[in-house]
Formats: sequence, structure tokens, C-alpha cells
Amino acid sequence: MSFPLHARVDRVLFALLAAIGISHTALADGDKRMVPLLPKYQQECAACHVAYPPGMLPAASWTRLMANLPKHYGTDASLDPATLKEIGTWLNAKAGTYKRVREAPPQDRITRSAWFIREHDEVSAATWKLPAVKSAANCAACHTQADKGDFNERYVRIPR
Repeated sequence: MSFPLHARVDRVLFALLAAIGISHTALADGDKRMVPLLPKYQQECAACHVAYPPGMLPAASWTRLMANLPKHYGTDASLDPATLKEIGTWLNAKAGTYKRVREAPPQDRITRSAWFIREHDEVSAATWKLPAVKSAANCAACHTQADKGDFNERYVRIPR
């Protein structure tokens, strides 16, 4: 069976992008999920959870999150003023501006955004409760490359 030329070109382009670690979705959306993480952001935020790519939330959400670090989802994640400014400026510059993250999700939680819910609709409620997963916010439990900002489905391994 022969595929039309445009289908073959799309398949080759997708394979090339996958080989260099850029998802087709990221390229098509023009999003900022694949940007290298600011070392200070990685150091401070990844100490407690995955350092979420800044493109997963709009700038307004990052601004609110940074302003409320003393009460960051029940934890005091306060930073010194210089670090707060450096990370906040970087997050706002790299925040998501593409269609699916333009609106802030409820409580500025990535896991409550419409796109996140759509992407994870096949994940059962029991999976979220597994000891190795614990919550939807624990991206690294299933996304084996989450620490690198790569959420491509080919790197998903659901714990049992």
C-alpha cells in the first residue's frame, strides 16, 4: 500500500522531530513546553515536585503562584526576593500563550486544566490512587522523561 506524498512527508517529519526530542504537538501549537529549564527554577521547584515546563500555564497563573509561595498548596515554598524575581520573570517570559493554556485552570492547577483532563481521560481513578502515583500532580510516576520536560506518550509507563 502506498501513502500519498503529504502523508509520507508528515510521517518522516514526525519521526525526525521525535528523534531530536520535539513533540509534533509542541511544534504545531508553537508552545513553550520544550524550553530548557532555568537552573534556579529547577533547583528550587524540583526539590518538591517536577519542575513543570512554564508553557503548561499562562503568565497570570505563574504570577499568582509566585505571589502565594508562603501558602503554596499547603506548603511554605517562600523564596528570597532575588530568587523570586529571577524565577518569576523567567516563568512569565516562557509562560504558555497558545490556545490550550490561554485560560488559567481552576486554582492555577495544571491537573485541573481542560487540556490536562483531556490528555489523561483514559487514566482510571484507581491508577491515580496507586502508591507509586498518589496524585495527578506526580507526573514523573508515569512520564519517565518528565524531569527533562518531555511528556511524549512514547515515554509513558503506567505503574502497576
